[in-house]
Amino acid sequence: MTEQSTGRRVITNMSLSLDGRYAKPDDPQDMGWVMPYAHTDVARDLMTSLHEQATTALLGRVNAEGFLSFWPTVLDTEDADPRDKAFAKWLVDTDKVVLSSTLGDAPWERTTVVDKPTTEVAADLKAAEGGDILVLSSASVIKALLAADRVDRLALTVFPVFLGGGPRLFDDGLPEGQWELVSQAAGEYGAMALVYDRVR
Repeated sequence: MTEQSTGRRVITNMSLSLDGRYAKPDDPQDMGWVMPYAHTDVARDLMTSLHEQATTALLGRVNAEGFLSFWPTVLDTEDADPRDKAFAKWLVDTDKVVLSSTLGDAPWERTTVVDKPTTEVAADLKAAEGGDILVLSSASVIKALLAADRVDRLALTVFPVFLGGGPRLFDDGLPEGQWELVSQAAGEYGAMALVYDRVR
């Protein structure tokens, strides 16, 4: 039975290849392998379900620079999918916390840069008022939260490709624990959206 949460949940979202990788071995910044699947209904519907209850975005610096340089431009794209526009508007309007030891002042609106351990920041956010805390594809942040058993909901979009190498999301030595499947959806081109809640 899933523990009922009375406060904010930490929700992580990540795209994975079928062989469990989140990036290519030779170029971790190349997300071209994701793009054919990111525009599917299953991927867009999953993102909609995640951000609708969230009031804070938690990102690492690299992902913040990528997300916050691209998504605001979608608002001005006439033929953009309404779900993409809704996510872009949410990302612009919501409070954002970026974890970085090198970034000074945030160049984005409604953004706080924090140089503290990931788990400490997540604990501080959970103790504050608000909706869900959504971690957007920031592997280093998600890995730290998984290692500390601080993830309440784990959302994965699995794409039917082998990358043949590269970093894995799930490292050896993670805390033992049970997860409950709360939703699953199959999409175009064989993409799968899976959402699990931590059973505590």
